[in-house]
Amino acid sequence: MTTAHPLTDLPTRTSSGNRILNVIRMQFINTQTFVWVPLSVLGGTIVISLAIFAMIPTDEPMWGGGAQAPMWYFAVIGVQALTLTFPFSQAMSVTRREFYLGTLAAAAVSAAGLATAFVLIGLFELATDGYGINGYVAHLPWLWEPGIWAAWLTYFTVMMFVFVVGFWAATIYKRWGTMVLTIVLMAIGLALVGLGFLITRMEWWGSVFQWFGESGPVLLTLYGLALTVILAGGSSLTLRRAVA
Repeated sequence: MTTAHPLTDLPTRTSSGNRILNVIRMQFINTQTFVWVPLSVLGGTIVISLAIFAMIPTDEPMWGGGAQAPMWYFAVIGVQALTLTFPFSQAMSVTRREFYLGTLAAAAVSAAGLATAFVLIGLFELATDGYGINGYVAHLPWLWEPGIWAAWLTYFTVMMFVFVVGFWAATIYKRWGTMVLTIVLMAIGLALVGLGFLITRMEWWGSVFQWFGESGPVLLTLYGLALTVILAGGSSLTLRRAVA
């Protein structure tokens, strides 16, 4: 008869990497949130934009801003990624750090897929002269000028930035409640209004627009990516105290 060894026969805990992968799988159980709804919003945006383009009597190129719609939806994804799955993850003995990294990775996969869809749509628009009516939704010349990779990175960065903002708002709500979240949002709004007032009062708008024009899409995207990383760190710190 064999005897159990007191150390080697103890149940082993799943590695952190495997638990992060489990969080990614958990987030993608509801494919509507991360896949089908963003694609549906994108498809609906293109149809509506084409209908508007068709009503405009011009042969000049037309560019629509409707492509922003699925990007802004990533704020909703950020909120739902926390509120719908965070309590369940805690029941799975997943640490807050593992949940955050897995959720951020799931958002990155979704954003990368949608950014690829934007690029493919933009290439289709080029090949068909704007769907035959000179109308463009995904191919914006200023954005695409540095190359396809730059356009892809910009789309990806914008979606990740919006996702992190939504996720952080949800963590603030989980940690401190509605009142603190409202105060934070009001403070951000006042700060933006104050910044606009200062720029207007000092007559800096010309310099601001010139800086944006000279920086170009690649540099602005890198700035946005850096800001996204900073906000992601802040939301991670807030999540450590959040209550499931």
